[in-house]
Amino acid sequence: MSKKNVFYIIFFVLLSIAFLGYSGYVLKDEKGSFFGEEKLPVLGTNGHIVGGFSFTNQEGKTITSKDVEGKIYVAEYFFTTCTGICPKMNANMTKVYAAYKDEPRFRILSHTVDPETDSVPVLKQYAEEHGADPKNWWFLTGSKKELYKLARAGYMVDDGTSKGDEDFVHTQWFALVDGEGRIRGLYEGTKKPDVDKMIGDIARLLKEEK
Repeated sequence: MSKKNVFYIIFFVLLSIAFLGYSGYVLKDEKGSFFGEEKLPVLGTNGHIVGGFSFTNQEGKTITSKDVEGKIYVAEYFFTTCTGICPKMNANMTKVYAAYKDEPRFRILSHTVDPETDSVPVLKQYAEEHGADPKNWWFLTGSKKELYKLARAGYMVDDGTSKGDEDFVHTQWFALVDGEGRIRGLYEGTKKPDVDKMIGDIARLLKEEK
């Protein structure tokens, strides 16, 4: 093989490498994600955010929407006397908590749907049974009206409407919320594949917002 042919081969190899590098750059989005790692979708109508709230956690401390500004968190609804879906949901939630309990930018918000029963001491005992640190896994109680309104209009985990005194939210959905208060995913908390996907999506969101 002549020196001229070797030169052309080297030239085209280098040109190919440069082209592939440029193609990879073009395929990146503004956050640096490649086409195989698309951003998580933003759910709801344009501009939808969870909105403001104020509840009380298992330590008797007031928790508001300001406490999760800039944080990524998972929201759920449950009640401590539930014998149906809630035990499985919170068993799965402990796996989520174990994966991210040392991540300062992550929180879990577990809202009771039965505030008359789930007082602060009841929630505290329930939280301890699940190994929840009150620094980053909050079990919340408050006004039933506000709790239910947030479930439906904020987190979109229940599509029902108020039924007056008989109203009751019983939902298996977990909502993944970003640092701007936007819903980035809904997952069935009773299903291991959904929960595993959420664990992976939390990592993606943490990377996106880094």
